[in-house]
Amino acid sequence: MDADRQPIIVGTGQATWRDGDPTRTPVDAMQVVASLALENGGESLRSAIDAMVHVPFIMDQVPELAKAMPRNPGETVGQRLGINAVQFTADVGGNLPQELVNEFAARLVRGSNDAVLIAGVELLSTFLGEVRSGAGMPAWESGAQGSVECITDTPAMTTATEQAHGLFEPIHAYPLFESAIRHARGLSAEQQALQLGTLIANMSDVAAANPLAWKRDRLTPEQVLSTEHGNRMICTPYTKVMNSVIAVDQAAALVLTTVGKAKALGIDREHWVYLRGAASAHDRWFISERVNLHASPALAAAAQEALRQAEMGLDELQFFDLYSCFPSAVEVACDALGLNPDDPRGLTVTGGMSLFGGPGNNYSLHAIATMVDLLCEGSAGAGLVSANGGYLTKHSVGVYSRTASSTPWAPRENQDLQQRVAMEPFLELAESGDGDLVIDAHTVRFDRAGPREGILLGRLGDGRRCVATTENAATIDAFLVRDCVGETGAVSHRDGVNYFEF
Repeated sequence: MDADRQPIIVGTGQATWRDGDPTRTPVDAMQVVASLALENGGESLRSAIDAMVHVPFIMDQVPELAKAMPRNPGETVGQRLGINAVQFTADVGGNLPQELVNEFAARLVRGSNDAVLIAGVELLSTFLGEVRSGAGMPAWESGAQGSVECITDTPAMTTATEQAHGLFEPIHAYPLFESAIRHARGLSAEQQALQLGTLIANMSDVAAANPLAWKRDRLTPEQVLSTEHGNRMICTPYTKVMNSVIAVDQAAALVLTTVGKAKALGIDREHWVYLRGAASAHDRWFISERVNLHASPALAAAAQEALRQAEMGLDELQFFDLYSCFPSAVEVACDALGLNPDDPRGLTVTGGMSLFGGPGNNYSLHAIATMVDLLCEGSAGAGLVSANGGYLTKHSVGVYSRTASSTPWAPRENQDLQQRVAMEPFLELAESGDGDLVIDAHTVRFDRAGPREGILLGRLGDGRRCVATTENAATIDAFLVRDCVGETGAVSHRDGVNYFEF
Protein backbone atom coordinates (compact mmCIF):
# COMPACT_ATOMS: atom_id res chain seq x y z
CA MET A 1 0.00 0.00 0.00
CA ASP A 2 1.10 3.54 -0.75
CA ALA A 3 2.47 5.09 2.47
CA ASP A 4 0.74 8.35 1.54
CA ARG A 5 -2.58 6.54 2.09
CA GLN A 6 -1.85 6.08 5.80
CA PRO A 7 -4.85 7.37 7.86
CA ILE A 8 -4.00 10.06 10.37
CA ILE A 9 -5.87 12.35 12.73
CA VAL A 10 -4.85 15.98 12.19
CA GLY A 11 -7.17 17.91 14.48
CA THR A 12 -9.40 17.56 17.53
CA GLY A 13 -11.90 19.71 19.40
CA GLN A 14 -13.64 19.28 22.73
CA ALA A 15 -15.85 21.41 24.94
CA THR A 16 -17.71 21.11 28.24
CA TRP A 17 -20.38 23.63 29.24
CA ARG A 18 -21.64 24.05 32.80
CA ASP A 19 -23.93 27.05 32.43
CA GLY A 20 -27.10 25.15 31.45
CA ASP A 21 -27.90 27.63 28.68
CA PRO A 22 -30.99 26.34 26.78
CA THR A 23 -30.36 28.74 23.90
CA ARG A 24 -27.24 26.76 22.98
CA THR A 25 -28.46 24.14 20.52
CA PRO A 26 -26.79 20.84 19.64
CA VAL A 27 -25.90 22.37 16.27
CA ASP A 28 -24.23 25.33 18.02
CA ALA A 29 -22.24 22.96 20.23
CA MET A 30 -21.17 20.81 17.30
CA GLN A 31 -20.06 23.88 15.39
CA VAL A 32 -17.79 24.92 18.27
CA VAL A 33 -15.87 21.64 18.42
CA ALA A 34 -15.82 21.20 14.64
CA SER A 35 -14.20 24.62 14.29
CA LEU A 36 -11.56 23.65 16.85
CA ALA A 37 -10.82 20.39 15.06
CA LEU A 38 -10.31 22.23 11.76
CA GLU A 39 -7.90 24.87 13.10
CA ASN A 40 -4.71 23.04 12.18
CA GLY A 41 -5.56 23.02 8.48
CA GLY A 42 -7.32 26.33 7.99
CA GLU A 43 -9.47 27.07 4.97
CA SER A 44 -7.75 24.50 2.78
CA LEU A 45 -8.72 21.69 5.17
CA ARG A 46 -12.33 22.88 5.30
CA SER A 47 -12.44 22.70 1.51
CA ALA A 48 -11.02 19.17 1.57
CA ILE A 49 -13.70 17.74 3.91
CA ASP A 50 -15.90 15.50 1.76
CA ALA A 51 -17.62 13.48 4.50
CA MET A 52 -19.15 14.61 7.78
CA VAL A 53 -20.21 12.04 10.36
CA HIS A 54 -22.60 12.77 13.22
CA VAL A 55 -22.42 10.43 16.22
CA PRO A 56 -26.14 9.93 16.99
CA PHE A 57 -27.81 11.55 19.99
CA ILE A 58 -28.69 9.15 22.79
CA MET A 59 -32.12 10.78 22.98
CA ASP A 60 -32.85 9.54 19.45
CA GLN A 61 -33.59 6.18 21.11
CA VAL A 62 -36.60 7.68 22.94
CA PRO A 63 -39.27 8.82 20.46
CA GLU A 64 -40.71 11.54 22.69
CA LEU A 65 -37.26 13.02 23.38
CA ALA A 66 -36.08 12.62 19.80
CA LYS A 67 -38.61 15.28 18.78
CA ALA A 68 -36.36 17.93 20.34
CA MET A 69 -33.25 16.83 18.46
CA PRO A 70 -32.08 17.99 15.02
CA ARG A 71 -32.40 15.35 12.32
CA ASN A 72 -29.30 16.28 10.35
CA PRO A 73 -27.09 18.57 12.46
CA GLY A 74 -23.99 17.90 10.36
CA GLU A 75 -25.49 19.54 7.27
CA THR A 76 -26.33 22.72 9.21
CA VAL A 77 -22.84 22.81 10.71
CA GLY A 78 -21.40 22.32 7.24
CA GLN A 79 -23.45 25.21 5.89
CA ARG A 80 -22.25 27.47 8.69
CA LEU A 81 -18.60 26.50 8.18
CA GLY A 82 -18.65 26.52 4.39
CA ILE A 83 -18.22 22.74 4.07
CA ASN A 84 -19.92 20.84 1.28
CA ALA A 85 -19.80 17.18 2.30
CA VAL A 86 -21.85 13.99 2.22
CA GLN A 87 -23.58 13.45 5.56
CA PHE A 88 -23.40 10.20 7.55
CA THR A 89 -24.64 8.94 10.91
CA ALA A 90 -25.05 5.62 12.72
CA ASP A 91 -27.61 4.02 15.03
CA VAL A 92 -26.68 3.40 18.67
CA GLY A 93 -23.81 2.27 20.86
CA GLY A 94 -20.83 3.51 22.82
CA ASN A 95 -18.62 1.60 20.39
CA LEU A 96 -19.58 3.97 17.56
CA PRO A 97 -16.88 6.68 17.79
CA GLN A 98 -14.06 4.14 17.48
CA GLU A 99 -15.96 2.07 14.94
CA LEU A 100 -16.60 5.18 12.85
CA VAL A 101 -12.90 6.08 12.96
CA ASN A 102 -12.07 2.55 11.83
CA GLU A 103 -14.66 2.63 9.05
CA PHE A 104 -13.75 6.01 7.62
CA ALA A 105 -10.03 5.38 7.95
CA ALA A 106 -10.62 2.39 5.68
CA ARG A 107 -12.51 4.59 3.21
CA LEU A 108 -9.64 7.07 3.19
CA VAL A 109 -7.12 4.32 2.51
CA ARG A 110 -9.24 3.00 -0.35
CA GLY A 111 -9.49 6.47 -1.84
CA SER A 112 -13.23 6.90 -1.29
CA ASN A 113 -12.68 10.10 0.71
CA ASP A 114 -10.02 12.79 1.16
CA ALA A 115 -10.84 14.14 4.62
CA VAL A 116 -13.54 13.30 7.16
CA LEU A 117 -14.97 15.29 10.07
CA ILE A 118 -16.52 13.21 12.87
CA ALA A 119 -18.42 15.04 15.61
CA GLY A 120 -20.88 14.35 18.40
CA VAL A 121 -22.60 16.23 21.18
CA GLU A 122 -24.91 15.65 24.13
CA LEU A 123 -26.63 18.45 26.04
CA LEU A 124 -28.57 16.21 28.41
CA SER A 125 -27.76 18.26 31.50
CA THR A 126 -29.41 21.32 30.02
CA PHE A 127 -32.25 19.31 28.51
CA LEU A 128 -33.14 17.54 31.75
CA GLY A 129 -32.68 20.75 33.74
CA GLU A 130 -35.25 22.52 31.57
CA VAL A 131 -37.74 19.65 31.81
CA ARG A 132 -37.37 19.34 35.59
CA SER A 133 -37.76 23.09 36.07
CA GLY A 134 -41.14 22.98 34.35
CA ALA A 135 -39.96 24.94 31.32
CA GLY A 136 -40.49 21.93 29.07
CA MET A 137 -38.25 20.60 26.33
CA PRO A 138 -35.88 23.21 24.85
CA ALA A 139 -36.97 24.68 21.53
CA TRP A 140 -33.86 23.55 19.69
CA GLU A 141 -33.70 24.07 15.96
CA SER A 142 -34.51 21.11 13.78
CA GLY A 143 -31.39 21.30 11.62
CA ALA A 144 -31.23 20.81 7.87
CA GLN A 145 -33.48 18.26 6.24
CA GLY A 146 -31.10 16.95 3.56
CA SER A 147 -30.32 13.26 3.20
CA VAL A 148 -28.05 11.53 5.68
CA GLU A 149 -26.78 7.98 5.30
CA CYS A 150 -26.91 5.65 8.32
CA ILE A 151 -23.99 3.25 8.01
CA THR A 152 -24.83 0.83 10.85
CA ASP A 153 -27.98 -1.11 11.66
CA THR A 154 -28.16 -2.66 15.13
CA PRO A 155 -30.97 -5.16 15.84
CA ALA A 156 -32.70 -5.26 19.21
CA MET A 157 -30.12 -5.97 21.91
CA THR A 158 -32.41 -7.58 24.50
CA THR A 159 -34.99 -10.34 24.34
CA ALA A 160 -38.54 -9.89 25.58
CA THR A 161 -37.68 -11.96 28.66
CA GLU A 162 -34.61 -9.86 29.45
CA GLN A 163 -36.70 -6.71 29.11
CA ALA A 164 -39.41 -8.09 31.39
CA HIS A 165 -36.78 -8.57 34.10
CA GLY A 166 -35.14 -5.15 33.72
CA LEU A 167 -32.04 -6.09 31.73
CA PHE A 168 -32.68 -3.37 29.16
CA GLU A 169 -31.28 -1.04 31.85
CA PRO A 170 -27.46 -0.95 31.81
CA ILE A 171 -27.52 -0.10 35.53
CA HIS A 172 -29.02 -3.56 36.11
CA ALA A 173 -26.96 -5.53 33.59
CA TYR A 174 -23.41 -4.44 34.40
CA PRO A 175 -23.64 -5.27 38.14
CA LEU A 176 -24.50 -8.83 37.06
CA PHE A 177 -21.17 -8.97 35.23
CA GLU A 178 -19.54 -7.70 38.42
CA SER A 179 -21.09 -10.57 40.38
CA ALA A 180 -19.68 -13.08 37.90
CA ILE A 181 -16.25 -11.39 38.02
CA ARG A 182 -16.19 -11.59 41.81
CA HIS A 183 -17.02 -15.28 41.77
CA ALA A 184 -14.55 -16.12 39.00
CA ARG A 185 -11.77 -14.39 40.92
CA GLY A 186 -12.75 -15.88 44.27
CA LEU A 187 -12.98 -12.49 45.95
CA SER A 188 -14.49 -11.73 49.32
CA ALA A 189 -16.84 -8.76 49.62
CA GLU A 190 -14.03 -6.76 51.22
CA GLN A 191 -11.55 -7.61 48.47
CA GLN A 192 -14.06 -6.72 45.77
CA ALA A 193 -14.89 -3.41 47.46
CA LEU A 194 -11.22 -2.49 47.74
CA GLN A 195 -10.66 -3.16 44.04
CA LEU A 196 -13.72 -1.15 43.01
CA GLY A 197 -12.93 1.76 45.31
CA THR A 198 -9.32 1.89 44.12
CA LEU A 199 -10.33 1.71 40.45
CA ILE A 200 -12.66 4.72 40.65
CA ALA A 201 -10.35 6.66 42.98
CA ASN A 202 -7.50 6.29 40.48
CA MET A 203 -9.76 7.55 37.72
CA SER A 204 -10.80 10.50 39.86
CA ASP A 205 -7.14 11.58 40.01
CA VAL A 206 -7.16 11.86 36.20
CA ALA A 207 -10.53 13.65 36.17
CA ALA A 208 -9.36 16.13 38.80
CA ALA A 209 -6.52 17.19 36.50
CA ASN A 210 -8.73 17.41 33.39
CA PRO A 211 -10.44 20.81 32.96
CA LEU A 212 -13.00 19.21 30.64
CA ALA A 213 -14.15 16.64 33.21
CA TRP A 214 -17.72 17.03 34.45
CA LYS A 215 -16.74 16.04 38.00
CA ARG A 216 -13.29 17.07 39.20
CA ASP A 217 -13.38 15.86 42.79
CA ARG A 218 -10.43 13.72 43.80
CA LEU A 219 -11.89 10.74 45.68
CA THR A 220 -10.44 8.22 48.08
CA PRO A 221 -11.48 4.56 47.85
CA GLU A 222 -13.45 5.05 51.06
CA GLN A 223 -15.42 7.95 49.52
CA VAL A 224 -16.18 5.87 46.43
CA LEU A 225 -17.63 3.10 48.60
CA SER A 226 -19.46 5.29 51.12
CA THR A 227 -23.21 5.69 50.65
CA GLU A 228 -23.28 9.07 52.38
CA HIS A 229 -23.52 12.56 50.82
CA GLY A 230 -25.82 11.41 48.03
CA ASN A 231 -23.60 8.55 46.87
CA ARG A 232 -26.37 6.01 47.38
CA MET A 233 -26.30 2.40 46.29
CA ILE A 234 -27.81 1.93 42.81
CA CYS A 235 -27.36 -1.81 42.21
CA THR A 236 -25.00 -3.87 44.34
CA PRO A 237 -22.10 -3.49 44.53
CA TYR A 238 -22.18 -0.15 42.65
CA THR A 239 -22.62 3.16 44.43
CA LYS A 240 -23.75 6.13 42.36
CA VAL A 241 -20.21 7.29 41.55
CA MET A 242 -19.48 3.91 39.94
CA ASN A 243 -22.23 4.52 37.35
CA SER A 244 -21.69 6.50 34.16
CA VAL A 245 -22.95 10.08 34.48
CA ILE A 246 -25.04 10.73 31.39
CA ALA A 247 -26.51 14.15 32.26
CA VAL A 248 -23.66 16.23 30.85
CA ASP A 249 -23.19 18.99 28.27
CA GLN A 250 -20.19 17.90 26.22
CA ALA A 251 -19.10 17.77 22.59
CA ALA A 252 -16.11 16.45 20.66
CA ALA A 253 -14.86 16.33 17.08
CA LEU A 254 -11.88 15.13 15.09
CA VAL A 255 -10.59 15.28 11.52
CA LEU A 256 -9.28 12.21 9.70
CA THR A 257 -7.28 12.38 6.52
CA THR A 258 -4.27 10.68 4.92
CA VAL A 259 -0.56 11.40 5.01
CA GLY A 260 -0.62 12.40 1.35
CA LYS A 261 -3.51 14.81 1.78
CA ALA A 262 -1.97 16.32 4.92
CA LYS A 263 1.23 16.95 2.98
CA ALA A 264 -0.70 18.55 0.14
CA LEU A 265 -2.58 20.79 2.58
CA GLY A 266 0.60 21.75 4.39
CA ILE A 267 -0.56 20.49 7.80
CA ASP A 268 2.34 20.48 10.26
CA ARG A 269 3.57 16.96 11.12
CA GLU A 270 3.42 17.94 14.79
CA HIS A 271 -0.36 17.52 14.48
CA TRP A 272 -0.26 14.05 12.89
CA VAL A 273 -1.32 10.97 14.87
CA TYR A 274 -1.44 7.65 13.04
CA LEU A 275 -4.14 5.02 13.37
CA ARG A 276 -1.81 2.03 13.60
CA GLY A 277 -4.35 -0.71 14.26
CA ALA A 278 -8.14 -1.08 14.25
CA ALA A 279 -10.58 -3.94 14.80
CA SER A 280 -14.18 -4.54 15.81
CA ALA A 281 -16.15 -7.60 16.95
CA HIS A 282 -19.20 -8.43 19.03
CA ASP A 283 -19.93 -11.01 21.67
CA ARG A 284 -23.01 -13.20 21.78
CA TRP A 285 -25.79 -10.73 21.14
CA PHE A 286 -28.00 -11.42 24.17
CA ILE A 287 -26.55 -11.40 27.68
CA SER A 288 -28.58 -14.46 28.66
CA GLU A 289 -26.93 -16.59 26.00
CA ARG A 290 -23.35 -16.03 27.18
CA VAL A 291 -21.72 -18.91 28.99
CA ASN A 292 -19.17 -16.78 30.83
CA LEU A 293 -20.46 -13.48 32.18
CA HIS A 294 -17.03 -12.38 33.42
CA ALA A 295 -15.19 -12.25 30.08
CA SER A 296 -15.41 -10.88 26.53
CA PRO A 297 -13.96 -13.11 23.81
CA ALA A 298 -14.83 -10.45 21.22
CA LEU A 299 -12.93 -7.68 22.98
CA ALA A 300 -9.92 -9.95 23.48
CA ALA A 301 -9.94 -10.85 19.78
CA ALA A 302 -10.37 -7.24 18.62
CA ALA A 303 -7.59 -5.97 20.90
CA GLN A 304 -5.21 -8.71 19.79
CA GLU A 305 -5.93 -7.95 16.13
CA ALA A 306 -5.52 -4.19 16.55
CA LEU A 307 -2.17 -4.67 18.28
CA ARG A 308 -1.07 -7.13 15.61
CA GLN A 309 -1.84 -4.60 12.90
CA ALA A 310 -0.03 -1.92 14.87
CA GLU A 311 3.05 -4.16 15.18
CA MET A 312 3.09 -3.32 18.88
CA GLY A 313 3.00 -5.14 22.18
CA LEU A 314 1.18 -4.01 25.29
CA ASP A 315 4.45 -2.89 26.87
CA GLU A 316 5.04 -0.40 24.04
CA LEU A 317 1.90 1.61 24.87
CA GLN A 318 2.07 4.67 27.10
CA PHE A 319 -1.67 5.41 27.36
CA PHE A 320 -4.95 3.53 27.62
CA ASP A 321 -8.59 4.52 27.65
CA LEU A 322 -10.74 1.52 28.44
CA TYR A 323 -14.48 2.03 28.12
CA SER A 324 -15.66 2.79 31.63
CA CYS A 325 -19.46 2.97 31.76
CA PHE A 326 -19.26 0.70 34.83
CA PRO A 327 -16.33 -0.93 36.64
CA SER A 328 -17.09 -4.37 35.21
CA ALA A 329 -16.50 -3.05 31.68
CA VAL A 330 -13.02 -1.87 32.70
CA GLU A 331 -12.22 -5.10 34.54
CA VAL A 332 -13.28 -7.23 31.57
CA ALA A 333 -11.19 -5.04 29.24
CA CYS A 334 -8.14 -5.44 31.50
CA ASP A 335 -8.55 -9.22 31.39
CA ALA A 336 -9.00 -9.15 27.61
CA LEU A 337 -5.78 -7.18 27.19
CA GLY A 338 -3.79 -8.91 29.91
CA LEU A 339 -3.44 -5.57 31.69
CA ASN A 340 -3.21 -5.20 35.46
CA PRO A 341 -5.91 -2.80 36.78
CA ASP A 342 -3.18 -1.22 38.93
CA ASP A 343 -0.87 -0.64 35.96
CA PRO A 344 0.99 2.65 36.63
CA ARG A 345 0.19 3.87 33.11
CA GLY A 346 -3.46 4.15 34.14
CA LEU A 347 -6.66 2.96 32.47
CA THR A 348 -8.14 6.28 31.32
CA VAL A 349 -6.90 9.48 29.74
CA THR A 350 -10.09 11.45 30.46
CA GLY A 351 -11.07 10.42 33.99
CA GLY A 352 -13.65 7.81 33.04
CA MET A 353 -17.36 7.94 32.34
CA SER A 354 -18.51 8.28 35.94
CA LEU A 355 -16.32 11.36 36.46
CA PHE A 356 -15.28 12.87 33.14
CA GLY A 357 -18.78 12.26 31.84
CA GLY A 358 -20.59 9.65 29.79
CA PRO A 359 -22.20 11.65 26.97
CA GLY A 360 -24.41 8.99 25.42
CA ASN A 361 -22.89 7.35 22.36
CA ASN A 362 -20.15 9.96 22.12
CA TYR A 363 -17.83 9.31 25.09
CA SER A 364 -15.12 7.52 23.14
CA LEU A 365 -14.80 10.42 20.71
CA HIS A 366 -13.61 12.40 23.75
CA ALA A 367 -11.26 9.54 24.64
CA ILE A 368 -9.77 9.49 21.14
CA ALA A 369 -9.45 13.29 21.03
CA THR A 370 -7.75 13.32 24.43
CA MET A 371 -5.45 10.47 23.36
CA VAL A 372 -4.45 12.40 20.23
CA ASP A 373 -3.79 15.55 22.24
CA LEU A 374 -1.61 13.65 24.72
CA LEU A 375 0.38 12.03 21.93
CA CYS A 376 0.87 15.36 20.20
CA GLU A 377 2.44 16.74 23.38
CA GLY A 378 5.41 14.38 22.89
CA SER A 379 7.63 13.45 19.99
CA ALA A 380 6.74 9.75 20.29
CA GLY A 381 4.33 7.48 22.10
CA ALA A 382 1.34 5.25 21.50
CA GLY A 383 -2.00 4.47 23.11
CA LEU A 384 -5.02 2.20 22.88
CA VAL A 385 -8.72 3.08 23.04
CA SER A 386 -11.42 0.47 23.57
CA ALA A 387 -15.10 1.32 23.04
CA ASN A 388 -18.10 -0.76 24.07
CA GLY A 389 -21.70 -0.69 22.93
CA GLY A 390 -24.74 -2.41 24.38
CA TYR A 391 -24.16 -4.73 27.35
CA LEU A 392 -20.50 -5.66 26.87
CA THR A 393 -21.72 -6.57 23.39
CA LYS A 394 -20.11 -4.53 20.59
CA HIS A 395 -16.40 -3.73 20.81
CA SER A 396 -14.12 -1.50 18.75
CA VAL A 397 -10.42 -0.96 19.39
CA GLY A 398 -7.96 1.55 17.98
CA VAL A 399 -4.20 1.85 18.45
CA TYR A 400 -2.74 5.33 17.93
CA SER A 401 0.86 6.48 17.58
CA ARG A 402 2.96 9.51 16.70
CA THR A 403 4.97 7.32 14.35
CA ALA A 404 3.99 5.15 11.41
CA SER A 405 4.54 1.39 11.46
CA SER A 406 7.06 -0.24 9.14
CA THR A 407 4.18 -1.61 7.09
CA PRO A 408 1.53 1.01 6.22
CA TRP A 409 -1.80 0.22 7.81
CA ALA A 410 -4.34 -1.35 5.50
CA PRO A 411 -8.00 -1.93 6.34
CA ARG A 412 -8.94 -5.49 7.27
CA GLU A 413 -12.39 -6.94 7.09
CA ASN A 414 -13.73 -8.08 10.47
CA GLN A 415 -15.69 -11.07 9.14
CA ASP A 416 -12.97 -13.63 9.86
CA LEU A 417 -12.47 -12.19 13.32
CA GLN A 418 -16.19 -12.33 13.99
CA GLN A 419 -16.46 -15.90 12.74
CA ARG A 420 -13.83 -17.00 15.25
CA VAL A 421 -15.73 -15.29 18.08
CA ALA A 422 -19.01 -16.83 16.89
CA MET A 423 -17.55 -20.30 17.49
CA GLU A 424 -17.69 -19.68 21.25
CA PRO A 425 -20.30 -21.91 22.99
CA PHE A 426 -23.57 -20.35 24.08
CA LEU A 427 -26.65 -21.17 26.13
CA GLU A 428 -30.27 -21.49 25.07
CA LEU A 429 -32.54 -19.03 26.87
CA ALA A 430 -35.69 -20.27 28.59
CA GLU A 431 -38.55 -17.80 28.34
CA SER A 432 -40.15 -19.24 31.46
CA GLY A 433 -38.60 -21.15 34.31
CA ASP A 434 -39.90 -23.74 36.75
CA GLY A 435 -37.98 -25.86 39.24
CA ASP A 436 -34.40 -25.68 40.46
CA LEU A 437 -32.18 -22.81 39.34
CA VAL A 438 -28.42 -22.57 39.91
CA ILE A 439 -27.30 -18.93 40.15
CA ASP A 440 -24.72 -17.59 37.65
CA ALA A 441 -24.87 -13.91 38.68
CA HIS A 442 -26.99 -11.69 40.92
CA THR A 443 -27.50 -8.10 42.04
CA VAL A 444 -29.90 -6.12 44.21
CA ARG A 445 -31.60 -3.02 42.86
CA PHE A 446 -32.02 -0.15 45.31
CA ASP A 447 -34.39 2.80 45.31
CA ARG A 448 -34.01 5.80 47.61
CA ALA A 449 -35.70 3.87 50.42
CA GLY A 450 -33.32 0.91 50.28
CA PRO A 451 -33.18 -2.57 48.67
CA ARG A 452 -36.03 -3.06 46.21
CA GLU A 453 -35.54 -6.34 44.32
CA GLY A 454 -33.00 -8.95 43.36
CA ILE A 455 -32.17 -9.68 39.73
CA LEU A 456 -30.32 -12.83 38.69
CA LEU A 457 -29.22 -15.07 35.86
CA GLY A 458 -29.07 -18.82 36.39
CA ARG A 459 -29.30 -22.25 34.80
CA LEU A 460 -32.19 -24.67 34.92
CA GLY A 461 -31.76 -28.39 35.39
CA ASP A 462 -31.75 -28.91 31.60
CA GLY A 463 -28.86 -26.45 31.18
CA ARG A 464 -30.89 -23.57 29.76
CA ARG A 465 -30.27 -20.03 31.01
CA CYS A 466 -33.07 -18.32 32.92
CA VAL A 467 -33.53 -14.69 33.98
CA ALA A 468 -35.38 -14.11 37.24
CA THR A 469 -36.24 -11.55 39.87
CA THR A 470 -37.03 -11.77 43.58
CA GLU A 471 -38.75 -9.62 46.15
CA ASN A 472 -38.34 -12.25 48.86
CA ALA A 473 -36.69 -10.50 51.83
CA ALA A 474 -34.58 -13.47 52.92
CA THR A 475 -33.28 -14.03 49.39
CA ILE A 476 -32.46 -10.35 48.95
CA ASP A 477 -30.63 -10.37 52.29
CA ALA A 478 -28.59 -13.35 51.10
CA PHE A 479 -27.68 -11.53 47.87
CA LEU A 480 -26.54 -8.56 49.95
CA VAL A 481 -24.25 -10.42 52.33
CA ARG A 482 -22.62 -13.21 50.33
CA ASP A 483 -21.56 -14.48 46.94
CA CYS A 484 -24.49 -16.69 45.98
CA VAL A 485 -23.16 -17.77 42.58
CA GLY A 486 -23.35 -21.55 42.36
CA GLU A 487 -26.11 -21.84 44.95
CA THR A 488 -29.47 -23.40 44.09
CA GLY A 489 -32.97 -22.09 44.66
CA ALA A 490 -36.45 -22.45 43.20
CA VAL A 491 -37.88 -20.52 40.26
CA SER A 492 -41.50 -20.24 39.14
CA HIS A 493 -43.19 -18.33 36.31
CA ARG A 494 -46.15 -15.99 36.77
CA ASP A 495 -47.59 -13.37 34.41
CA GLY A 496 -44.53 -13.24 32.17
CA VAL A 497 -41.98 -12.98 35.00
CA ASN A 498 -39.73 -15.61 36.61
CA TYR A 499 -39.60 -15.41 40.41
CA PHE A 500 -36.77 -16.89 42.47
CA GLU A 501 -36.23 -17.60 46.14
CA PHE A 502 -34.08 -19.88 48.24
